[in-house]
Amino acid sequence: MPQTSAASKPVKTRNSAGPMLGALIRKRRKQMGLTLQALGDTAGVSVGYLSQVERDNATPTLGTLAQIASALEVGLEYFIATPKPSDALTRATTRTQFSLAGSSITYEALGAQFPGAELSSYILHVPPGYVSEEVSHEGEEMLYVLEGEIDQSLDGQVFRLQVGDSLHYSGLTSHSWSNPTDLPARLLWTGTLSVLHSTNTPDLP
Repeated sequence: MPQTSAASKPVKTRNSAGPMLGALIRKRRKQMGLTLQALGDTAGVSVGYLSQVERDNATPTLGTLAQIASALEVGLEYFIATPKPSDALTRATTRTQFSLAGSSITYEALGAQFPGAELSSYILHVPPGYVSEEVSHEGEEMLYVLEGEIDQSLDGQVFRLQVGDSLHYSGLTSHSWSNPTDLPARLLWTGTLSVLHSTNTPDLP
């Protein structure tokens, strides 16, 4: 009986507890703002077939999935890797802190990166006098004040948030925030906005 090459075998993706292949492709495509036509053109796959894959009515071969993954700027592991429970754990004493060039805020990443993840989460260390730009975007956000105080502006209305206060809002609402005090503030920020991808430049809150 002739052997079948790995590239021609249908891909067996994540177990039933995880998202289906089609949902992962559709989610990543929409994150990138691509139409089915645009993704199909880049991946070299017909729109009709790609539509079937997204609806889980067709399973691509490994070779075809690699083309789709490349067009979506992710690796094959995005679709087939099964994260270990330990991948979701961060320790307070060993968590890496980072900042962006030109920014006075220090970040600690709390969220785990795995296929289908919807949430991003960070602890923000905000120096006195910090003022953000005003933005709006897809998704939703939640702020919880761990230390200090901040002023959060939503559509022109300003809220003073103190320790223990939280605010949950749509990213489509024009918003900005600041630390108007003489003391540093520490915030827990969580949102559905995809702010950090391994293949992209960080675009943090």
